Amino acid sequence: MPQSAANGLSKVPNRIGKYEIINEIGKGTTGNVYLSHDPYYGRDVAIKVYHIDAAADGKEASIARKMFFNEAHIVGMLQHPNILPIYDAGEEAGKYYVVMEHVQGARTLGAYCRPDNLLPLEDLVKIIFKCAKALHYAHGRGLIHRDIKPNNIMLTPDNDVRIIDFGIAIKEGSKVSQIRGIAGSPSYMSPEQVQSGELSPASDLYSLGAVLYELLTGFRPFRGSDLSKLLNQIVYATPAPVHTLRTNIPEELEEVVAISMQKEPITRYQSGAAMAAAMTRVHQKLQEGINKIDAQEHFDILRRLNFFHDFSQREIRELLRASEWREYGADEEIVREGDLDDRFYILVSGHCIVERGSRDIARLRAGNCFGESGYVRNARRNATIRSEDPATILTVSATLLEQVSTECQLRFTKVFLQALIERLQGQGSTAAT
Repeated sequence: MPQSAANGLSKVPNRIGKYEIINEIGKGTTGNVYLSHDPYYGRDVAIKVYHIDAAADGKEASIARKMFFNEAHIVGMLQHPNILPIYDAGEEAGKYYVVMEHVQGARTLGAYCRPDNLLPLEDLVKIIFKCAKALHYAHGRGLIHRDIKPNNIMLTPDNDVRIIDFGIAIKEGSKVSQIRGIAGSPSYMSPEQVQSGELSPASDLYSLGAVLYELLTGFRPFRGSDLSKLLNQIVYATPAPVHTLRTNIPEELEEVVAISMQKEPITRYQSGAAMAAAMTRVHQKLQEGINKIDAQEHFDILRRLNFFHDFSQREIRELLRASEWREYGADEEIVREGDLDDRFYILVSGHCIVERGSRDIARLRAGNCFGESGYVRNARRNATIRSEDPATILTVSATLLEQVSTECQLRFTKVFLQALIERLQGQGSTAAT
């Protein structure tokens, strides 16, 4: 790129399209990011302006132009709570730009890749779970990100996640996203990516495993002295076991890293949902240490609920392994209207209020269930559930429910739907007991 062009691009513009620029908030190899305000929707946005010289036909300009069209065409079609949304894209006076959500105070996971600044294990498990679910969503639409790394995963101030930068993603059956000459970030690339082989969702999951390794230990899994040695290690070497770099790591979590970073794609997790299920089991393992009631007591409590009368002992224990036992104080929000949520809920003790808008529409007691929208993919909750008094909730993960036996799945579905039908027909009691 000519020096004059580079100097011109470094100057903060006053306006891009309809957006007034407030200030520069980031710089990268492919473009600069500015904080702006959307006057139509009344919200702050981030605008990424690509380093493209409209008059240049060089390789860098060509790649940047392809990355712009890639993000504009691909990411604009994705709507997932853990993928950074793109609101708009355009070209003005030779400047190519995309308009994205601005998350105040967000940092990338790159800030937590040092041994002296690691995230708590429980937070880390939740983050990787959300990333795996988001990748499963993208993969289901034929997209492979190709550049999963800590700096492409944003962490919001409330510990939520946004995957960013689909600039080099590939889409099955589309020529628009085929960007040659860019493979990703070497330290996180899968062996097949290093060797320019055919990519699949398993490649992104390898990269996510490499990110997990670094977030757990503060060290990248492979650290060659030069690029050639690094790539050779990725293809042929085995990274140092996680427990040799950080003690007190649950065996189940180390196993997730090992499976996701297998050399052969077929031996890794075959979907983001499978990796998310593994992370859910790790989270449950972490929770075991702080549960006040042991598994037998949980089983005894559930056995007395009407909901579980038709379940065998084995099926109840299976559901316990696919669920989370949670305690709520009085007047706590359990489910929020409008949220995306694929979990099912069974009220073990206490009472809950069902709210729609500003109106109370039902009252739940021990043995009642809710969360029927979990049966519909990407459905949003149509009501808010709030604890009326201290309550205990059994939360069943839809992801893990797919891992239990077929008999247990069928039993759960039959009883859950029957309970909902009875409640809707007014046969199930919602009065105080």
